[in-house]
Amino acid sequence: MRVAILTISTARAAAGGSDDSGDRLEEFARSIGGEIAAREIVSDERAEIEQWLCQWSDVDGHALVLTTGGTGVAPRDVTPEATRAVIEREVLGIAEAMRRASSGHTVNWMLSRGVAGIRGSTLIINFPGNPRSIVQTTSALEPALAHALALIAGTPTEHQ
Repeated sequence: MRVAILTISTARAAAGGSDDSGDRLEEFARSIGGEIAAREIVSDERAEIEQWLCQWSDVDGHALVLTTGGTGVAPRDVTPEATRAVIEREVLGIAEAMRRASSGHTVNWMLSRGVAGIRGSTLIINFPGNPRSIVQTTSALEPALAHALALIAGTPTEHQ
């Protein structure tokens, strides 16, 4: 399964340096059998985020696109809006599971606006920008993710 990781951070895009959140997503993707096919850091610019999501879904055909950052309530946090603009179907339960997983770790869990959805045969999931939050939320997704990706790809599953 080909996976792409997009870190959304104006500061990281300008200054470079380490990308701990992207590293945590890469570890997660590899733990579920993913092959990291692409990884980028971009500014909190809606058009740029949308461009990468479309490129990786429509042209490169990645099965899974994971984003980190830009999901809060600050004025520059536009990742959910960019994602909603490009997805065809929202998968509400994924975002709900992530917020529920965060609720035991921070009182700010309710400020996360991340979304998940499908574009073509690609599942796109917005993660928070905090590396600790990524570790806390990936465990909530792992049990159902393989099944979801199989269904999106049109692979027969046990319940069909």
